[in-house]
Amino acid sequence: MMLFLLLIGIPMIIALIAQAKVSSAFGKWKNVAASSGVTGAQAAREILTAANIHDVDVVEINDMLGDHYDPAQKRLCLSSDVFRTPSVAALGIAAHECGHAIQDAKAYAPLQWRMAVVPSTMIVSRILPFVVLGGFFIPFLFRELIMVAAICYGILSIFQFITLPVEFDASRRAKIILGRMGLVQPGAETAGVNNVLDSAALTYLAAFVAVLGQLLYYVLLLTGGSRR
Repeated sequence: MMLFLLLIGIPMIIALIAQAKVSSAFGKWKNVAASSGVTGAQAAREILTAANIHDVDVVEINDMLGDHYDPAQKRLCLSSDVFRTPSVAALGIAAHECGHAIQDAKAYAPLQWRMAVVPSTMIVSRILPFVVLGGFFIPFLFRELIMVAAICYGILSIFQFITLPVEFDASRRAKIILGRMGLVQPGAETAGVNNVLDSAALTYLAAFVAVLGQLLYYVLLLTGGSRR
């Protein structure tokens, strides 16, 4: 039980705290208008044009904080609050997603590695709940299913580890681009962008810690470091 709390419970709490922090930062800075007056969508199009990227569509999605760049479809997807709002938070998030589009255009290696792992993570995500439940309801296959679970969490750990440089680099690019293009001004606006993007960075780190804790837990189950 103590091992479970240490490797799974505590990382889960850290992930919840990180998510609350990013939600708080976004909630604060989405209500602060950027002096440039441009919306997230307008900023994204300006940034992509300046980067000589003309094959990426900027589209609106109805998914709060679900903003993402889809390299397969060449789509930069922005939630309505980001797409339509000329706020400091909107510009920070839009620029971050543009950072991914720039990575794609420049064949940034960690992004390519992450894209290569995505199909495996999709398969793992579908089968993992059944594997974990099966370990408790099919006792004679307990060890085999726990081994499969460890392999699944190993794949997810690799994905989350590769995600770290991809996300950190996108935020680094976003901060530089926003200042260079004058979309946010030094002082409070720059601090707001940093707050939003740095808070988001904590969620990526927390996700890695959480999945790594799961991996270690199942490895220890297999090696006898924990009792069933």
